[in-house]
Amino acid sequence: MSADTVEQLLQCALSELTARFVTQANPVPTGLLEALDADPRAGAHALARRIRSRQEKNRAEGQRMRKLLRFETELWEQGHTHIAGVDEAGMAPLAGPVVAAAAVLPKGFRLKGLDDSKKILDAEKRESLAEAIKRDAVAWAVGRAEVEEIDRINIYHAGLLAMRRAVEGLSVKPDHLLVDARTVPECSVPQKGIIKGDALSLSIAAASILAKTTRDRWMAELDDQYPGYGLAAHKGYPTPQHLQALREKGVLPIHRRSFAPVREALGLPTGSPPSALQAELFPEAPSRTGVKS
Repeated sequence: MSADTVEQLLQCALSELTARFVTQANPVPTGLLEALDADPRAGAHALARRIRSRQEKNRAEGQRMRKLLRFETELWEQGHTHIAGVDEAGMAPLAGPVVAAAAVLPKGFRLKGLDDSKKILDAEKRESLAEAIKRDAVAWAVGRAEVEEIDRINIYHAGLLAMRRAVEGLSVKPDHLLVDARTVPECSVPQKGIIKGDALSLSIAAASILAKTTRDRWMAELDDQYPGYGLAAHKGYPTPQHLQALREKGVLPIHRRSFAPVREALGLPTGSPPSALQAELFPEAPSRTGVKS
């Protein structure tokens, strides 16, 4: 870019330059930073520092994205096209289903800020990322295992069941699965379990965001159905508020009766497997699987 153009930019108010090159993150013309350094105004020097800080953050984010795509990139280079990340949410709560998601991202996918859902504490940011994933993914799906299934087959296997349902719900058959910490049972697709995969694979991170936001919305709906338990706030996790509600209000149909705090509230033994009497409390019901891709 010519010096004249840089000179013209320097005639603009610093607030306008801030909006263009910091807020809107437009490309910075060659020579502008040096010109701001040479400008006698303290505000110009501060603007140059802010632009350089933004550029450094962008470079760091780009490096983070490339690192998060290393498993996917290796598979893409081997000729695989549809690589699905798979993760679950809701293993620890005392109430509600366990939810899993599968996400097939396009080759070279980038989404600034995408990370393991546990690292993103802002619910609005998680929802924004989820919408972007749904919009740009090649395919995505969610699956769930109900409370009755959790109590019947245990939470670990229920999580695997939800994962399998999510994979089966994809509109395209994946060539390969990347799964957080384990492998999906009864699945013929080649797969790789990655310990802490939601922090190491962009596809798994995308699945974790979809699983978390989907489950959170369902728990908010259950809060409307069962007011007074705080389900929208704690999402079924064993918080002091939730434990107090269990003691004072009793056990709901959506509580997991195989979990010790719920069994204690029911007056059932907490140190042994569910008894035959307990099993009678959980008649087998058809499962519901929410799927979209």
